[in-house]
Amino acid sequence: MKHLVIVESPAKSKTIEGYLGKDFIVTSSVGHIRDLATTGQHGLGVDVENGFEPTYKTITGKAKVVRELKKAAKEADVIYLATDPDREGEAISWHLAEILGLDTAKVERVVFNEITKKAVQSAFDHPRKIDINLVHSQEARRILDRIIGFRLSKLLQSKIKSKSAGRVQSVALRLIVEREREIEAFIPEEYWEIYVNHFMAENHVIAFKLAKYKNKKIELKSSADVDNVLTAITNKDFIVESITSKNTARAPKQPFITARLQQEAASKLGFTAKKTMSVAQKLYEGMKIGSETVGLITYMRTDSVRLSDDFVDSAFDYIISNFGKEYKGTRIKSKKADTTQDAHEAIRPTAVERTPEKMAKYLEKDEFRLYELIWSRTIASLMSKAKLDNTKVILENNLYTFQANGQILKFEGYLKVYKKFEKVSDEELPLYVEGVSIAPIEIANSQHFTQPPARYGEASLVKVLEEQGIGRPSTYATIIDTIQKRGYVNLDQKRFFPSEQGILTSDNLTKHFEQIINVDYTAKIESDLDSIARGEMDEIKFLEEFYQNFVPAIDAAYENMEKIEAKEVGKQCPDCASPLVVRRSRYGEFIGCSNYPECKYIEPSENNIQVSTNIHCPKCAEGEIIEKKTRRGKIFFGCNKYPDCDFATWYKPIDKKCPKCESILIEKGKKITCSSCDYIEEE
Repeated sequence: MKHLVIVESPAKSKTIEGYLGKDFIVTSSVGHIRDLATTGQHGLGVDVENGFEPTYKTITGKAKVVRELKKAAKEADVIYLATDPDREGEAISWHLAEILGLDTAKVERVVFNEITKKAVQSAFDHPRKIDINLVHSQEARRILDRIIGFRLSKLLQSKIKSKSAGRVQSVALRLIVEREREIEAFIPEEYWEIYVNHFMAENHVIAFKLAKYKNKKIELKSSADVDNVLTAITNKDFIVESITSKNTARAPKQPFITARLQQEAASKLGFTAKKTMSVAQKLYEGMKIGSETVGLITYMRTDSVRLSDDFVDSAFDYIISNFGKEYKGTRIKSKKADTTQDAHEAIRPTAVERTPEKMAKYLEKDEFRLYELIWSRTIASLMSKAKLDNTKVILENNLYTFQANGQILKFEGYLKVYKKFEKVSDEELPLYVEGVSIAPIEIANSQHFTQPPARYGEASLVKVLEEQGIGRPSTYATIIDTIQKRGYVNLDQKRFFPSEQGILTSDNLTKHFEQIINVDYTAKIESDLDSIARGEMDEIKFLEEFYQNFVPAIDAAYENMEKIEAKEVGKQCPDCASPLVVRRSRYGEFIGCSNYPECKYIEPSENNIQVSTNIHCPKCAEGEIIEKKTRRGKIFFGCNKYPDCDFATWYKPIDKKCPKCESILIEKGKKITCSSCDYIEEE
């Protein structure tokens, strides 16, 4: 018999073909083969008046793939659909069955969480049928996003010249804009700290921080408050009031789910969410390891922290044999709610014995770094707790108490393998004796000001999206990429700054679509889609309920949203004689031709060129970095070749290259730092 296996990825097909016998032909759909058409009312490809009936079309460029698949299907006796083990993969299998004219009740659906010989062969021994509930859930999401995306985007394009809007991307943008407003509204408050510094042997100084007065927390809000304390304690000995030691244990973190992997890779490796998912995809689909091709990690789109019993058993054996019985931990217990997609495992290595050290010679730099992080996190999650000895010493002087804390790592536990990614402060306090008086070498004080909330970086934005249940972790990379490409936000020093157009877009969406573009509604949508996937909710009823609320809002917005016309400046374009107008980019306003994109003339103006820095642009090497202003007058620095080059930074560049990566250096506060890497120039 002739067996045809269809997967999504050509790379994956090569790996799987090596695991199956000669009777199996493995081919690829190269991702999705069909999508919603752009026909019908509003170009939605959905008949909203007849049960939201979708019209599908073959994706442009996929006609040849479909012809080849149809030919292969006709020659096969048995057809297996082995697309990814999630809703998107289930939908792709369903579309394949439809376009190839297969009986969905008879077609064999094969699902595996890792691309290893054992897992693949086991999956083919236990095929199932297409899960139509998962298909309905994915289809409902696609229709919903098409309606919102198309209709809101056309509205914004006609009214305020914004490029697009989306159900999830617009909520992510709103979070960034609201955080920026918190920062703008923040009023710093002054506070002071006082330290008693005690000299110990070998130039070791122990700093005791003022904590309480008369056993109550004390706050110093001015220099006068500091003077009062210093007057009360000057030239007096300090008594060791108490010494407290406490043994504590630090538990390992759970293995990675998609969102946590993106967060950790951003903070520990400096990867964008997009890069993390791209590298993880390669590790999952299969790498050439010696004479075989094998997937190194399990499927990287998951909300589950579950680990298979077989893997846990092998990991325990590895831990005991390499570190000792005392390092063996316990099995993972999931605390996730019942709504969690638990179809597969956490992201883990496919084999514990494939250590990072052994895999290093087979992997590129970024592949190795991500694999090392995944391997270390997984093994650490199954190891024992780290044990710490925490000491607290209290000094007393005239009813003022000062505190110093120390911490010693007594037993590494899981940190044996994870200490590269999780630091532990190791500060041992001397052996003080209660009741004994000590004389400090100095009493120091310092002024501080409270800080506004930090702007979102990729890791913190992914974290809040996950915590609020907004979108799916597998879509976070696309969301973040989209709001940058649309010019709604700029990423500078790894932090997101909303552009003027981003603020305008978010404000209009919030004003006219508050019931849709908000955290709670977006999270509810995800919950409802989970219910559809479990067969507990009808997808048509779900779409009808949404549409009944959406249509009045979109109609009202067309009537009430203020339209922003391009402002003419009373001059003609020197290239094509069209009127010059004030246009808006991601970096503020500039004067350009009204005939754009046919004519790309841009005129230097007071609004977009202020001061020349005489520094060549580090991105295009042709332009010059100039000082510009946003609509609100905020200064930033960008390339004068915009829009051909989009280099921009909020910080003033200096005519000096980074010795580490040769990017441009910038003045950030009182420090000189690199615009690209973590280099800081020593004072």
